[in-house]
Amino acid sequence: MSDRPLQPSGEDPFEGMPPELIEALRNLTGGQVDPEMIKMLRGMGIDQVDPAMLQMVGSQMREMFASPSDGPVSQATATEVARKTAAAAGDPSVSSTQSKAVADALSVARLWLDGVTSFPAHDLTGSAWSRAEWIEATMPLWVELVAPVAEGVSGAVGAAMTSQLERLGDLPLPDGVLPAGVDPAAAMAPMMDKMSSAMFSLQLGQAVGALAGEVVSGTEVALPLVPAPQVAMIPANVDAFAEGLDVPTDEVRLYLALRESARTRLFGAVPWLAAGVMAAVRDYAGDITIDTEAIEASLAGADLSDPASLQNALADNLFTPDQSPAQRAALRRLETLLALVEGWVDVVTERATAGKLPHADALGEAVRRRRATGGPAEKTFASLVGLELRPRRLRDAANLFKALEDRLGPDGRDAAWRHPDLAPSGADLDDVLGYVERSAAGDTPDDMDAALDALLRGEDGPGGSAPGE
Repeated sequence: MSDRPLQPSGEDPFEGMPPELIEALRNLTGGQVDPEMIKMLRGMGIDQVDPAMLQMVGSQMREMFASPSDGPVSQATATEVARKTAAAAGDPSVSSTQSKAVADALSVARLWLDGVTSFPAHDLTGSAWSRAEWIEATMPLWVELVAPVAEGVSGAVGAAMTSQLERLGDLPLPDGVLPAGVDPAAAMAPMMDKMSSAMFSLQLGQAVGALAGEVVSGTEVALPLVPAPQVAMIPANVDAFAEGLDVPTDEVRLYLALRESARTRLFGAVPWLAAGVMAAVRDYAGDITIDTEAIEASLAGADLSDPASLQNALADNLFTPDQSPAQRAALRRLETLLALVEGWVDVVTERATAGKLPHADALGEAVRRRRATGGPAEKTFASLVGLELRPRRLRDAANLFKALEDRLGPDGRDAAWRHPDLAPSGADLDDVLGYVERSAAGDTPDDMDAALDALLRGEDGPGGSAPGE
């Protein structure tokens, strides 16, 4: 077989092109180079391109399009990128000594929590994870959370790229390059979707990989990323958190184990809670408006063949600054639920450590500072879905649970979670004493009252959405 494909009689489209460039084109196209396509590419200046640069671009393109795609975001690609990101920062394997230390801390936490909460431990299983193990366990839920945003971004990026290509000029395609009647933009749509998926998957992977280097436990971000009965701690991050606290690492580990165990018990004992938190995040993400004008302007100077270049161009330019009414409602629900979760965890941990852990107050303050400066999840969500994941009313929520406990005891405090229609709302955080009095009096709304309250809050009715307005 000849080194070159058959040429039209009387004309050689490869004439004057360096052999290295011809070889680069052959590698890029899988060995077959259409002569008519070469004519078009020559008209676009392909014969002036550095062959080495073309080889590099071809390699990037093949790698990107070879990656599996299961929708607007690829879980496989995001997981691989996240693992590499975590490994680059250091991801030591969990030693047997660390595993035993975590198991001991979780065992003590179980005993201490049994005495301060009515929520049972059941069959909770404790584990010490590396950062990569946390990534593997939580990535499916991250993908589920960001998929609505990724789908919107995919459409906006595709439209922006098409607009950019149209501005290159009206270059007539030679006969035979595309079937008759096929729109070039439509023919490129699958490639656009693939490039957008690769870009967003890369961004998700980098964000979760960075987050894996900070979170001390499975659900520290107050999202049910690790469902019960799993209680997971990340020893490398626990040790990093302990540095500079002037508190023995064993005590830090036990305190964090208590918080994680309490949070896991709560999500396990209150079935509607995890669903309510996730629904609020999805409602917010699903109503995001993509800023197509900003994306188009950013792509003007980007290398459309390089996912990393796309990511850099689109940074901070994905979302419009204005929130929709639906987003504002979802955000209020989410912030209230997060505040309730972390407020309850604060109170229960404080009760469990009273008189037992010498530096409990100092550790509680360290956790509050960590949240106040923007916890790990806040930065991740801000970049992925434009959402600041912060329990802003944490102090009010903690005060509410303390007041319930003072009036009704631990069982009365925990009874606030027994049904979503009875859980504290944002209005109840404004009137803590009123909520406590109603709870003490046994004032529980019937179905009609609950439906009316839901209607006034803009919800669908009892069970239609989580509390939080």
